[in-house]
Amino acid sequence: MRGSAVSTEFSFEVLQRSDDSAARRGRLTTPHGVVQTPAFIFCATKAAIKGVTMAQMRDAGAEIVLSNTYHLMIQPGADVVEALGGLQSMTGWNGPMLTDSGGFQIFSMGHGSIADEIKGRRSPNGGRATTLLKIEESGATFRSYLDGRKLTLTPEESVRIQRKLGADLVVQLDECTPFHVDRDYTRKSMLLSQRWGDRSLAEFARLNDDGRQAMYGIVQGGTFEDLRRDSASWTRDRDFFGTAVGGTLGGSKAQMEDVVGMAMAHVHPDRPVHLLGIGGIRDIFMGVALGIDTFDCVSPTRIARHGWALVEGAPGERINLRNAGFKTDTGPLDPRCACYACKTASRGYVHHLLKAGEMLGAQLVSIHNVATMTRLLREVRAAIETGTLADARRRWVADEPASEEAA
Repeated sequence: MRGSAVSTEFSFEVLQRSDDSAARRGRLTTPHGVVQTPAFIFCATKAAIKGVTMAQMRDAGAEIVLSNTYHLMIQPGADVVEALGGLQSMTGWNGPMLTDSGGFQIFSMGHGSIADEIKGRRSPNGGRATTLLKIEESGATFRSYLDGRKLTLTPEESVRIQRKLGADLVVQLDECTPFHVDRDYTRKSMLLSQRWGDRSLAEFARLNDDGRQAMYGIVQGGTFEDLRRDSASWTRDRDFFGTAVGGTLGGSKAQMEDVVGMAMAHVHPDRPVHLLGIGGIRDIFMGVALGIDTFDCVSPTRIARHGWALVEGAPGERINLRNAGFKTDTGPLDPRCACYACKTASRGYVHHLLKAGEMLGAQLVSIHNVATMTRLLREVRAAIETGTLADARRRWVADEPASEEAA
């Protein structure tokens, strides 16, 4: 379908809606397979899941992964990925994939932090040298963190790079505003992102003559309700396949829920909605109840490398297997989990591996955390179908009051 951002190979169907929230059960179809929603998208940032093979990802129940445009344009370069057959062929992941636009990483690397500042949890520059040189109408100019090269990413170039990477789902280029900036800057940034979005769509329509990719537009607007409304309405009125909620989401869990709700009140009701960079267990239940269909976050494998295992109903959602209390624990990481790690390794053995600096320890916890997230989302989907989302949340979230409904 030349000239359109939507291919006949792509579809999104809402199969069931919750009676007591905006939660919905859906099916997202791509040329590389089907994703049952709500779903978690795992981060293969540099075209790899750290410590876990793609076969192990499949075994753990993963349905879709994403890779990072910013990192891959720097190394090995989009032309190399294309020469290797695109991301699916290069990685051996023959399933649905998403690539982000690179905008978030330009911002986060430029401001000296990755995710915390944009979510309001860290002051700018965070002790690291910045790489962002300037943001202007044409695009963003920055220096490669690898070798210091001066690079410019425009909306058109972001689309061209994502085309070469070959993921099913791609994202428009936007500017991500941090938590500390004022309304005037946030509004100007939002309008710039909208102009970049229109340019992204135009370039995407020019290149996508075979209909093998579909594009998401991004809702910006910071913590300001009128800006979130305007940005969501802009995405709704454009020819995007899906919607992504991005930018700063506030300085607390409560504010994040408010900000996501501001956007969700105005997005296109029939398109898949993705919440960018958010993926804690409590966050999943919050987003699902507001109508979010997919989530992504590096957290499951990142925390695994530090010995943290996700456990259903655990305080803080996880346990630290490096703690001495697990030294002689013969139980599985989570008795409710049937993943490879839980079937083959005890908490005590994993504790030993982590303390000894053995790579296998982090790998086993990573496999477990991936399996836990896929199990969580399966249970969320089942709970939507049976009207028991509040019960599922109480099982998974340790401090959930018995009288509280799903939020």
